[in-house]
Amino acid sequence: MEGKNDTVAVLKAVEADTLETRGSAVGSDVIAAVKRAQERRGVIIFTDPDGAGERIRRIISQEVPGCRQAFLPRNEARGDKGLGVEHATPEAIQSALSDARTEDGTEVPSISWETYLKAGLVGGKGASKMRERLAEMLGIGYANGKQFYKRLHLLRITREEFEEALSRVEEEREETRG
Repeated sequence: MEGKNDTVAVLKAVEADTLETRGSAVGSDVIAAVKRAQERRGVIIFTDPDGAGERIRRIISQEVPGCRQAFLPRNEARGDKGLGVEHATPEAIQSALSDARTEDGTEVPSISWETYLKAGLVGGKGASKMRERLAEMLGIGYANGKQFYKRLHLLRITREEFEEALSRVEEEREETRG
């Protein structure tokens, strides 16, 4: 969690212990606390679905391998003053935490770059929206084109999961066109 308001929102949704980073400049004291928690009971990284949250997630993942990752869809984290866990409903937080996935630090390339490009997830019109919708369906959080591709592998999304979600996204797009 980044701050107190995020902790308050999580505690309204679930009974949990939280560690606050107090911003995106994750200090050695925070890393040490996360390492201790990971060794003793496990950690779920749950940050705001914005740039600062992604920075925190990357730093902690790099320093403390084996943490679980929970992602809140951007549309469920919108508030009057931006994106954040603090704006999410208890149900959205519960859903994100229950769908947490383990990142083990090794990429298992189940989806080729060619398949990814062919799906229209980078560079083309609507690629960002497609990634955002896929992220929601797969529960892995929005990211730019290269980071999303990497995340698919780090979080061990299978080719079958990817193809099923992609098919549903394409069906939704067809329904809105037609």
